[in-house]
Amino acid sequence: MTAWQLACIDMAGTTVRDDGLVEQAFTVAFAGEGVAPGTPSHDRMLAVVRKTMGQSRIEVFRLLLDGDEARAQAANETFEEAYGLLVDEGAVLPIPGAIEAIKALRANGIKVALTTGFARATQEAIIDALGWWGQVDLVLSPADAGRGRPFPDFMLVSALKLGVEDVRRMLVVGDTPLDLIAGQRAGAGLLVGVLTGAGDRSALQAAGAHEVIGSIGELPRLLGLE
Repeated sequence: MTAWQLACIDMAGTTVRDDGLVEQAFTVAFAGEGVAPGTPSHDRMLAVVRKTMGQSRIEVFRLLLDGDEARAQAANETFEEAYGLLVDEGAVLPIPGAIEAIKALRANGIKVALTTGFARATQEAIIDALGWWGQVDLVLSPADAGRGRPFPDFMLVSALKLGVEDVRRMLVVGDTPLDLIAGQRAGAGLLVGVLTGAGDRSALQAAGAHEVIGSIGELPRLLGLE
């Protein structure tokens, strides 16, 4: 029996292919705020987006729009609509091996929570499109958890809801430094970075990764489940 009780796993870039879709939706949202692609302002905002990958989207818009809540909420709504259209068009695909890894975890008694910086409705649309309902134990958006990454709320709420006895028996998997920082703050016993998203090996290791793997498909082997 494995020592692990819970895996908290990120979505975009970790279990769900990004392929620039998140940045594409941000660009639509920027345009809605009068910032056109190719302008210096757009490039500066996109640089902030890349630096804050993994953070709650609404928090990113608050940062970009100097705390103007009305504009941030409007931009976030535009972002979610744009990404939702990409989901509807079939542009959102799973990372190869993701569902197999999730099944392997659960077959070995490890519960799985999927976490995301997307709004709840967008997260649900992604899971609908992938047919993953019933394949995981819990899905959490920032609104469900309280605060998004880098705060530890996702992991702590998951641990509470899924009956984890000791946070050290929880592992966190993500493609961004913020994923791993949040896991570290939650006291997770294992922090795993993946190279299918926003973070490179050095950035993930600097954020506290105990292990860095090519993709989530390698996770069962890392945990000795194969």
